[in-house]
Amino acid sequence: MSNSENKAKTFAIIGFGKIGQALAKAFARKGIKVVVATTRDPESFAPDAAAIGPEIIPITLTDAVKADIIFLAVRFESHPDVAKALPTWEGKIIVDVTNAYGVPPEQMNGLPSAKFVAQAFTNAKLVKGFNHLGAAILEQDPAVLGGRRVVFLSSDDEGAAAEIAALAEDLGFAPVKLGGLSEGELLVQAHGKNWGHLIFQDLVKFKS
Repeated sequence: MSNSENKAKTFAIIGFGKIGQALAKAFARKGIKVVVATTRDPESFAPDAAAIGPEIIPITLTDAVKADIIFLAVRFESHPDVAKALPTWEGKIIVDVTNAYGVPPEQMNGLPSAKFVAQAFTNAKLVKGFNHLGAAILEQDPAVLGGRRVVFLSSDDEGAAAEIAALAEDLGFAPVKLGGLSEGELLVQAHGKNWGHLIFQDLVKFKS
C-alpha cells in the first residue's frame, strides 16, 4: 500500500480523551481529514474537535464505524461496546491503541491483549500501534531534531501493517514493525501490572 493509495481511505478515531485528541492533532497537523466519535452525542465534544482544526469532524459512533481505518482509542474495558456497533468488521482495519494495564491476564484467556481485542471485532484486520507513547508525547510534532518519532506496529496481517505504516509516514512518524501480535505486541503492552520493554520509550529515527 503506497502513501498515495492511503489518501483514498477514510479514517476515524473512536474515543476522544487525551490519546484520541493526540491522534487528532497528528491528523490536523498534516491536513488529513478524520472523523471522531465517542458513545456520547457529537455536540458534547464538538468544541474540543474544533479547537484542534477543521479536519477533525465530530460524528456519531454509528457513522464513524463506516470508515476504512479506525483507531480504537477508548479505555480497554470499553472495546466490547464499540465492537457491538457492527455485526461484522469485514474489510476494515482496526488500529488498537488501547492499553490493558491492570487487567488480569486470566480475564483475557491468557492472550496478548490485542489478540483478545481482535476477537471482538469479527473479521477485522487488527494492527497494534500508536499505544506505546503517552498522550503528552504523542500529540507533539513527530519531527524531532531532523529525525522522526518512532511508532511501533505489530499485526498478524502484513497487508494491514503496511497500510498503517504508510499512514504513519503520512502523519510524519517513523513506523517500526515488530512482527505478529503474539511476538511484537508483547514488547509494547501491559501484562497485568507490568509493562512491555518498549512501552514509553520515546525514540527518534534518523536517515542513515
